[in-house]
Order: sequence, then structure tokens, then C-alpha cells
Amino acid sequence: MEGQDAGRELSTAVVAFHEAVGASLGVTAVDQRALAVIAGAGSVSAGDLAKEIGLTPGAVTGVVDRLERAGLARRAPDPADRRRLVITAAPGAFGKVFAGLDVAMAKLMARYSPAEQAVIGDWVANTVDVLREQTRLLTKR
Repeated sequence: MEGQDAGRELSTAVVAFHEAVGASLGVTAVDQRALAVIAGAGSVSAGDLAKEIGLTPGAVTGVVDRLERAGLARRAPDPADRRRLVITAAPGAFGKVFAGLDVAMAKLMARYSPAEQAVIGDWVANTVDVLREQTRLLTKR
């Protein structure tokens, strides 16, 4: 498998994996993306989360409701401004679901030399940049 076909296959496999994660946890792909933003930030306001993932504040309320029900995130008063709520990821939020992937990917990467791993890492980082840019272009209003 080469070129476009490989990229398409990778994209399809990633989407299928995240659909399975979502089904396992009772959340959507958008919920998973929101959780990644929350976890990456440490904590985030609902308004900031809405801006980051391109949803309305009302839609973010539904996302956070689902994440809370699944035990993946929590809302709490902002220590700096008690009128505002901040959202944080629960410790180990994706741990049980991603543990198998982590082990499998570590086993896969062990097959490659450090130099090959560097090339793979570069390709992945650049692929992420391309995907983010294409996403931005598709969602630009």
C-alpha cells in the first residue's frame, strides 16, 4: 500500500478506532476531541472549549454532560472567579481504553531503529499539521 491509499487507510482505521472508543465509553468523536483539549489544557472554561473545538456554548454543555456521565471529566467553580466553571479531565480518563493501544504501539515501534523512529515521528508530526490545516480550511466560515 502506497501514497494516497495508505493515507486513506490510515485515516479510516483511526476513525474506526475512535468510533469503537466512543462506543466503549458512551461518548462521541467530538466528545473525545473535547476531552483531548481539556486534558491538554489541564482545565478550560466552557466558553474557551467551545471556541477551541468550534461548537456553540450550548453544544459544549451537552459534550461536557456526556463526559461527566462517562466519568471522564468534571465541572467545578473556577478558583479565580467562582461565577465561572472550569472543566477538567478525570485522572486516567482514557487510560483503560488506550492501554492496549499503547502496548501495541510500543511493540510496533520496537521493530524500528532509533533513526527510523525519528523519521516516523517526523512523518506523524507533519501529518498532524497537514490534517489540522485541512480541517481548518474545511471548517472555515
